Amino acid sequence: MAAVAAAAPMIPVDEALRVVLSVADRLPPVSVPIYKALGLILAEDICAPDPLPPYRASVKDGYAVVASDGPGMYPVIAESRAGNDGVGVVVSPGTVAYVTTGGPIPDGADSVVQVENTEKVTDNVDGLKKVKILVEVPSGNDIRNVGCDIEKGAMVLKSGDQLGSPEIGLLATMGITVVKVYPRPKIGVLSTGDELVEPATKYLSRGQIRDSNRAMLMAAAAQQHCEVVDLGIANDKEDSLNKFFDAAIDSGIDVLFTSGGVSMGDRDFVKPCLAKIGHIHFEKVFMKPGKPLTFAQIIVNSENNKLAKPILAFGFPGNPVSCIVCFNLFAVPAIRHLSGWLNPQLQRVHARIVHPIRPDSYRLEYHCATVRWELDDGSGRPGFIAESTGKQMSSRLLCMKSANALLEFPATGKIVEAGTCIQAILISDISSSLMSKATDRTASLSVQHEHAKKFTGSQPGTAPQESMVKVAILTVSDTVSSGTGPDRSGPRAVSVVNSSSEKLGGAHVVETAVVPDEVDKIKNVLIRWSDIDKVDLILTLGGTGFTPRDVTPEATKAVIKKETPGLLYVMLQESLKVTPFAMLSRAAAGIRGSTLIINMPGNPNAVAECMEALMPALKHAIKQIRGDKREKHPRHVPHAEAQPMDEWERSFKASSDNSGCSCSH
Repeated sequence: MAAVAAAAPMIPVDEALRVVLSVADRLPPVSVPIYKALGLILAEDICAPDPLPPYRASVKDGYAVVASDGPGMYPVIAESRAGNDGVGVVVSPGTVAYVTTGGPIPDGADSVVQVENTEKVTDNVDGLKKVKILVEVPSGNDIRNVGCDIEKGAMVLKSGDQLGSPEIGLLATMGITVVKVYPRPKIGVLSTGDELVEPATKYLSRGQIRDSNRAMLMAAAAQQHCEVVDLGIANDKEDSLNKFFDAAIDSGIDVLFTSGGVSMGDRDFVKPCLAKIGHIHFEKVFMKPGKPLTFAQIIVNSENNKLAKPILAFGFPGNPVSCIVCFNLFAVPAIRHLSGWLNPQLQRVHARIVHPIRPDSYRLEYHCATVRWELDDGSGRPGFIAESTGKQMSSRLLCMKSANALLEFPATGKIVEAGTCIQAILISDISSSLMSKATDRTASLSVQHEHAKKFTGSQPGTAPQESMVKVAILTVSDTVSSGTGPDRSGPRAVSVVNSSSEKLGGAHVVETAVVPDEVDKIKNVLIRWSDIDKVDLILTLGGTGFTPRDVTPEATKAVIKKETPGLLYVMLQESLKVTPFAMLSRAAAGIRGSTLIINMPGNPNAVAECMEALMPALKHAIKQIRGDKREKHPRHVPHAEAQPMDEWERSFKASSDNSGCSCSH
């Protein structure tokens, strides 16, 4: 075999995937009992050996009749129940037979009258059981004819169909108990690196790390329902790697996963060792993360060791995020292709991002995110929205936690604004991710309640104090409400609240809405959220400037009972650091009942800046509004110790309390 090139070129992602799928031949079909076939791909067409139903069957409980007889009183000459073939029973004109749902229709009958349209006759002087038919029915009424569901010889399932529970049921009803399917591949997982130790290692020496990639890849392969072989940890030595590769080949695997040892270091021996026993198709992909990805076929061309079929080998990067991203983008489609899938590629959807993201300026970037379906995706229509999992680093496995999608960003280096529609590659089931998040939230609240009991003395049976801070966000904009422009501030505000949940005492956005710049409509929403929904904090976005349509402060002042000018002062200070136009804000803030209402700017960046400025006091403020008498003000610094106010601050303090703090920067 030829040695690996010293400086192999990077190839595009779509070209790398094309190469992988072109060499990943389907595994030979096998025959399995249907109870072992769930989720597998059929390798043969299935035709019905018999018609279904195999006899004329009743759709309802009722009476088999001759339709032309019409309403009247008739003797019941027989009963035909499911499981009873009714052989020898003939319904002639002037007679009927009782039939149950699924029961055979006796010869001579051409229709069924359901029980609800009949009356039993109790006065049977001649000893015959009789029934009164109350309605006229057409011929063929409530009868399933032979083969009306499935005709004999009809193709019911095709090669390439995936067998779910309904398909298994179809096979069973046709009497087919063994089917030919494509098996799933057997996968071996190997970690490489002198620094790696087993996860169970309690004490780490300097320079050691616990092996996470092997456990992660084994679990990921198991999620694809593959048989997995643990090949252990190999040292960064050629002879060690060669021995492990020999063991992998002997284990009968179809695919080999390795992690680490595929970069350009002087002890990165995975590629040279693979080159000795097979063919390397590529070793660098133009992507971030995951550039040093190697893909090869192990062939073993020697006199004493020949493989019946090549083994696919993926040399994943050692950084865990790079490793699992490459697994999803390349290994999952390969596994599906080996397993017989007709379309093995991962599903893609379009999702609107809830906050700005700056992609890489050089390589195509895959950004870990959580995608969910919302009735309003920020455009006024239902759709997917995507929320980043946080700081993205190839070594930071936390950014993969809860991620169910990879956002695909072209290499522009320019900020992609919130509300922009981006392609998202789904890497796990969306509903299970949402359920996991809901479970985590419920568990978190339970922990908070238990923690509170220790200090409040709450006894079993008493209602614990509600700890979750309910937040509602109202976007005020003629443009957004009319659908002529996107809501960029709303999703950003949701993101800011969610990311600051702990600082706010367990905050959660429970309501969002968009209204035009009209006082009555703004007031109606604020009153409903405050008085009926009992929201703790309402943030309004926009409508606080000087234009004739900016009426959010007027609507807010009409509903609040107490003003809170200190919040406005802090926000104004923060905004003035960015733009002098902040002084043009007319924002209002105050309390209605147990709800704090704050007018925020309409600019997405300004929303984040103002929220960050208020964060140190909001949790304390909400507790006081709730009536928590244990919540005291922090100790004030004596005036002698405090920094003296400058002339500007003194003049501001003396100014009108109508001064605003929101801005449009």
